[in-house]
Amino acid sequence: MSTKYIFVTGGVVSGLGKGITAAALGRLLIARGLSVRIQKYDPYINVDPALMSPMQHGEIFITEDGTETDLDIGHYERFTDVDLSGESDITSGRIYLDVITRERAGGYHGGTVQVVPHIINEIKEHVFQLSREGNPDVVIAEIGGTVGDMESQPFIEAMRQVSYQVGRENCLFIHVTLLPYLSMTAEIKTKPTQHSVQKLLSFGIQPDILVVRTEIPIDEGIRQKLALYCNVKDEAVIPNLDSDSVYELPLMLESDGLARVVCSRLGIAQYVEPDLSGWKELVDRIKSARKPLNISLVGKYTELYDAYYSVTEALGHAGIAHGAKPVIDWVSAEELEGLTQEEAAERFKNSDAIIVPGGFGPRGMEGMIAACKVARLGEIPFLGIGLGMQMAIVEYARNVANITDAHTDECEHDCNDIFYYAGLTNEMIKNLDKIPYSEQPMRIGAYPMKLEEGSKLASLYKTLETSERHHHRRELNPAFQAELSSAGLRFSGTSMDGLLIDAFELPGHPCYMGIIAHPEFKSRPYRPHPLFDEFISQALVYRKKREKTVSG
Repeated sequence: MSTKYIFVTGGVVSGLGKGITAAALGRLLIARGLSVRIQKYDPYINVDPALMSPMQHGEIFITEDGTETDLDIGHYERFTDVDLSGESDITSGRIYLDVITRERAGGYHGGTVQVVPHIINEIKEHVFQLSREGNPDVVIAEIGGTVGDMESQPFIEAMRQVSYQVGRENCLFIHVTLLPYLSMTAEIKTKPTQHSVQKLLSFGIQPDILVVRTEIPIDEGIRQKLALYCNVKDEAVIPNLDSDSVYELPLMLESDGLARVVCSRLGIAQYVEPDLSGWKELVDRIKSARKPLNISLVGKYTELYDAYYSVTEALGHAGIAHGAKPVIDWVSAEELEGLTQEEAAERFKNSDAIIVPGGFGPRGMEGMIAACKVARLGEIPFLGIGLGMQMAIVEYARNVANITDAHTDECEHDCNDIFYYAGLTNEMIKNLDKIPYSEQPMRIGAYPMKLEEGSKLASLYKTLETSERHHHRRELNPAFQAELSSAGLRFSGTSMDGLLIDAFELPGHPCYMGIIAHPEFKSRPYRPHPLFDEFISQALVYRKKREKTVSG
């Protein structure tokens, strides 16, 4: 079967959940035995999210091949359980950079380079490139932004041309829009959706399916009105009601017939009964979770929760497995700076566990160190990720190993450095301030990790070799490794050659672990990551202990 193409556009307002809709549809098609790849086209001029502040655009999601991508790619992977590549996140900046680079190299043989056809052709090339990677049955492409936005027009035109080239029988358009509900008059308004479809039609695209976001159920009259004035079939108007969990969406869309309409329109898997039994069990476990947990997340970007989206999702996945409902206590690392040990401990008196995730730059480092110390001394379950692991080791070095001035060279002041720049020569280190930040070497993407036999981490992973996704520049300075080990810290995870420290644990503490990589990117709703699974398990134990102490 030749690859089928599904394009997902958005109308009326942004933030309607096009990415979740695309991911949920991917799950429904996979449940029918089809292979699926999903990609997103973002209209911003940044080449990728690598240099974008998490406060601007949420977290940077890292793929296996080391591409820094939009957080929607995380949705795609969690719903479909398919490891995606850099071809799944294409920005305007990347398109223009490729075209301009080719023009500078003489690739256009002196011809005039224009949006039409050169930019459009470059976009189409990425659409077809994804279909060439593994020859999937279906490619689902989400177009970022809202129809009518000036910056999205090249992508819309490219999708129109793709439908012409592959044939409309091999291409389908889904338009996700909003149905506003006016509570004062108890009315659902369809006019914004009608106008949005008219705008899409002006670009030469007739949507085949409408997925309409709504706060309340729509009746048959609303569905027929939308079908009539938007030129789609009644059964192709699919409601997307607000739900308590995004993981309910595949079942809701299946019940309303989305996948059946898609398969019928494209002539694929029309008579295949989907296997959604595992997904139904997942949703049942989510709904039955009752055990409350207060998880303190100490970070640099806590003003925007999406900055830690994969972390909170991974906590939720482990919570599902244990029947728990993690509630995030958002703690700005900066608010902990300058507190006494007693004051810091008081801030976490209601915490069942403390997690310190990754980040870049010196802001909030001392607050992270304070949180690590509270968790270590109070025997509160702790997980440090990326910068969180680094600060946990700095805290241990200062207060246990008596390396009183320990820190990272990222702190931007003189100290006895514990970390150094990975991959830099001594000469490069001397001239570090002359190397642009974006050009400083990183360990990024999937790297193998060797686990020490007999360690807690080896027992959690149930193997002595595994792989994690990295996104960091600094490594533990080996000059301090022996000193820290003698002080009681166990470096149970290393690179395969043993030269780089990937993870540590603290023997004698119920749960005090750190990892330089980002395990949150590999967690799945039905298969929680082992580190998060242990973290939540120990949080439940600690909560019982804390409640017993309070009641006693």
